Amino acid sequence: MIYSKKFPSGLRMVVKQMDGLLSVSMGVLVGTGSCFETKEENGISHFIEHMMFKGTEKRSAFEISDAMDRIGAQVNAFTSKDITCYYAKSTSDHAGEAFEILSDFVLGSVFPEEEMEREKGVVLEEIAMNEDTPDDLCFDVLSEAYFGDEGYGRTILGPAANVKGFSRDDLFRYIGERYAPENIVVSFAGCIGVETAEKLVEKYFESTLKSRAFAQRKKSVSLSRRSLFKYKDIEQVHIALAYPSLPREHELMDAVQVMNTILGGGMSSRLFQKVREQMGLAYTVYSYPSFFTEGGMLTVYAGVNPANTEKAKGAILDTIESFRREKFTREEFERGKEQIKSSLIFAQENTASQMLLYGKHMLYNGCVPDLEKRVKDLDAMTMEMCEEALALNFRAEDMAAAAVGKLKAPLAF
Repeated sequence: MIYSKKFPSGLRMVVKQMDGLLSVSMGVLVGTGSCFETKEENGISHFIEHMMFKGTEKRSAFEISDAMDRIGAQVNAFTSKDITCYYAKSTSDHAGEAFEILSDFVLGSVFPEEEMEREKGVVLEEIAMNEDTPDDLCFDVLSEAYFGDEGYGRTILGPAANVKGFSRDDLFRYIGERYAPENIVVSFAGCIGVETAEKLVEKYFESTLKSRAFAQRKKSVSLSRRSLFKYKDIEQVHIALAYPSLPREHELMDAVQVMNTILGGGMSSRLFQKVREQMGLAYTVYSYPSFFTEGGMLTVYAGVNPANTEKAKGAILDTIESFRREKFTREEFERGKEQIKSSLIFAQENTASQMLLYGKHMLYNGCVPDLEKRVKDLDAMTMEMCEEALALNFRAEDMAAAAVGKLKAPLAF
């Protein structure tokens, strides 16, 4: 059973009741992230996510984690380019307690000064760790190469100088603008009744939130189409390419995913078979699509020995060009469809995946997705639809590239 509701404040709720389970996942999704930030704010969405766990008027930082541990619940959060999510998972008999704790720190955090300074140190270490994780760093460089230095090109963590300079007033000001009820969705999936979920949201969220004017920020979206690199004295060169793809909810979105599966989505994919199995040039090579409201991006990645950089680059581009020109076989198409369909079905058996899926769809589109229809649409997908999706990707003139490793200049394309 799936139920959704919009409250008078503008807050939205979605519940997927999954009978036969003994647990429930619950999340508070806020429609904000690094792509909504200004240059001076970059990193603040992520820093707020950290600071939410550092104390409320009712609980200290330790008491928040201790309260969750006492009921055997799991709690965490993440920030992406366009969403910040706080979530918990508990046994069904402790769902009310877990949700009360979740609501307490999402709505009632006070950001103590001493905790601010400590957590700045933690986030600065996270930024340093990202610098020491070359594949993650490569994707950050690629985002800038593709989108430029604003909007989706901004990093989630932000620059260290920004993090050092954030004040409590900065955090409260940003929350006041971005954490408006209209920009929040509360999502449940698992063993919880609709009536129970609705009462929890009314008691701990709707009774506290006040309806207020909310103006969505306009995201700056433009293609930079550059080739960038970052020198690192490491053993591999990490290469990533980005091509324009389709926006989320486009009618060919699933066809793009099938097409990507054929190209670089698994061990039977073209890239894996060519670059790794036949030529032995990489241990890791894959591709994946990212769908945003304004457009999409298809990323191809490989980690290679510096001596093989040019050869690997050539093999990747040759594979993409062959794929674009010769398309794919019916066997590849059917295999790709089954992979996408099975991943969709597998996700329906996981409460956390369902909580995120329904919560994100409600946040982005204001409605719940019809997964049964999506499976039927996948079954009905034709090779021509997938070929059409293929034709909309891999425009060489719009490609961006990034590399991290022992390089003296950007890769030439």
